[in-house]
Amino acid sequence: MAQELLSTFDGELTELTLKTGTGGIFEVTADDQLVWSRKLEGRFPEITELKQRVRDVIVPDRDLGHSDRKK
Repeated sequence: MAQELLSTFDGELTELTLKTGTGGIFEVTADDQLVWSRKLEGRFPEITELKQRVRDVIVPDRDLGHSDRKK
């Protein structure tokens, strides 16, 4: 997922950090906003929904092409 985010948002992400944790922690933040929490959502995200949520925070006007949701 990290590689997918880096590829999709090349030039728009300045940093991506992976931190170790225990108990199945999986959280994604962008610009200090919680984008995804496995604990809150009860599951891991599909890559397309994670990209959409990251996009909505860092570049909301950007079209993600075929992986974008229909509005």
